[in-house]
Amino acid sequence: MGYKSTQACIDDLEKHGHLVRVKEEVNSELEMAAIHLRVYENNGPAILFENIKDCKFKAVSNLYGSLDRSKFIFRDTIEKIKILIDLKNDPLEALKHPFKYANVGLTAFSALPKKSNFNNPVLQNITTISSLPQIKCWPNDGGAFVTLPLVYSEDIDKPGVMNSNLGMYRIQLSGNEYIKDKEIGLHYQLHRGIGVHQTKSNAKNIPLKVSVFVGGPPSLTLGAVMPLPEGMSELTFAGALGNRRIQYTYRDGFCIASDADFVITGEVYPDENKPEGPFGDHLGYYSLKHNFPLMRVHKVYHRNNAIWPFTVVGRPPQEDTSFGALIHEITGNAIPNEIPGLKDVHAVDASGVHPLLLAIGSERYTPYSKERKPQEILTIANHILGKGQLSLAKYLFIIAGEDNPKLTTHAVADYFMHVLERIDFTRDLHFYTRTTIDTLDYTGTDLNSGSKVVIAAAGEKKRELGTHLTSDFSLPLNFSNPQLVMPGILAVNAPKFTNAQNAQSEIEKFDQLSATTHEFLKAFPLIIICDDSDFVAKTLNNFLWVTFTRSNPSHDIYGVNSFIENKHWGCTGSLIIDARIKPHHAPPLIKDSKVEKFVDSLAVKGGSLYEII
Repeated sequence: MGYKSTQACIDDLEKHGHLVRVKEEVNSELEMAAIHLRVYENNGPAILFENIKDCKFKAVSNLYGSLDRSKFIFRDTIEKIKILIDLKNDPLEALKHPFKYANVGLTAFSALPKKSNFNNPVLQNITTISSLPQIKCWPNDGGAFVTLPLVYSEDIDKPGVMNSNLGMYRIQLSGNEYIKDKEIGLHYQLHRGIGVHQTKSNAKNIPLKVSVFVGGPPSLTLGAVMPLPEGMSELTFAGALGNRRIQYTYRDGFCIASDADFVITGEVYPDENKPEGPFGDHLGYYSLKHNFPLMRVHKVYHRNNAIWPFTVVGRPPQEDTSFGALIHEITGNAIPNEIPGLKDVHAVDASGVHPLLLAIGSERYTPYSKERKPQEILTIANHILGKGQLSLAKYLFIIAGEDNPKLTTHAVADYFMHVLERIDFTRDLHFYTRTTIDTLDYTGTDLNSGSKVVIAAAGEKKRELGTHLTSDFSLPLNFSNPQLVMPGILAVNAPKFTNAQNAQSEIEKFDQLSATTHEFLKAFPLIIICDDSDFVAKTLNNFLWVTFTRSNPSHDIYGVNSFIENKHWGCTGSLIIDARIKPHHAPPLIKDSKVEKFVDSLAVKGGSLYEII
């Protein structure tokens, strides 16, 4: 829909039964986030908070809390956007099917940003940072954060909206060492769009002008998180998606999104950093306190009756899961089309998105080999790990699509079974050590530093996967409670992790098991060493979350009868992943029990959330 504002979107959602109003007074510290989490967990509607303690503004969350609601918001334009992306990948399609693409011109026109010097609602009022909703989501967060910020910057060498970057990088409003109302923190890496702009400004010793938009047309929000094809502006995508040209103007040299609810303007000076965080993040753990760029606040604008959109980040699935699903719905084959031979790729949300990628590729080299084995898919894997945010993956599983043409990466359990039936652990593990990983991932050896592994499988089935444990199955001393996660995968309790040397000697005891047990373990090629095997085995999501967020491939992958041959590591028996919590890991996110009782009170008869949670 061509919404002009957040309010227009809210009105439409409420009209169609997709919104609830919370009328009770709520505290922005923990309570609003806890309400959001409970409503999301119960597949509830969008939430409008009408009465925030010590704040004159209203706030809204869970706007995109389900794929159906997200598609409803963009119901008039999704198909048109798919066509535009198809044309970006294959422009000749317009010539082949002229009637199918007859409306593309109108959609393309709405993509052009429109400068407006007169009607700029967001410039109607000026306020302060401390007057904004100070939403703190998790007990150990370092302060209040903006969780749906649209951070705008321009290339100093090529100024203007068509060469700008609009990204979603979290903003810390308070806490730590920030001077109240004068400084805020920006969390981003220098390889991201805004980081490139900052690097250029730093080289010229000039401060980077930054505008933070909050609210406005929902298409702006989605535009900021879209992995767009190279050369496509986020503002143009947002205009096309919203079926309405994005309105903008300039004030004091800063770009202003005219229809935003709030705009914070400021400057990032070279080499000015302050501690940012901790922050409850999308891996399900806190990202800890580190130095990140400091923004000196210039002004804070807001429209009349402005509404503050926010979300809560935590262990998936969360609201951003719907973002991912909607992005996949819109982009379709955009990424596979950019990587020759890639048929399907899936960043697994339940694992925290970045830690685990599942991929399917073509294996066309094998006709020239006596044995079907991973060859071309290894080339594809290298390409994947060099592609944008896909490069943040720690674990990349890739299979040959020819072995099961009906299998997709979104059938996660079936995919793992397919891999484990075919994998050859003496050959099919390929490590990248001492490399970069996600800044938010604390399993590595240092900030941004860790390892990756490609696990490739191609060819015929090599084994039948085990589906039950025998009564005579034994484990090494101090290991206990083996649980079946799924066919071929066991979770096993282990002593609390102390150090790497002890872990090595503990897990080497698997080599010493009886020949009978080794024979039995052939049906279980993957063993997860963990702190709570019952929890890991309870659900597929628990297995994915624990296994891939609590391990660093180079340090935490072991194998029964492992070996090194010409610098290649492999094993002849089961692969073992040590997914215990380590001393250097960030703490997991835990809810506040007192706040949870307050949320319960809203669910009684007469409360705003009665029959919703």
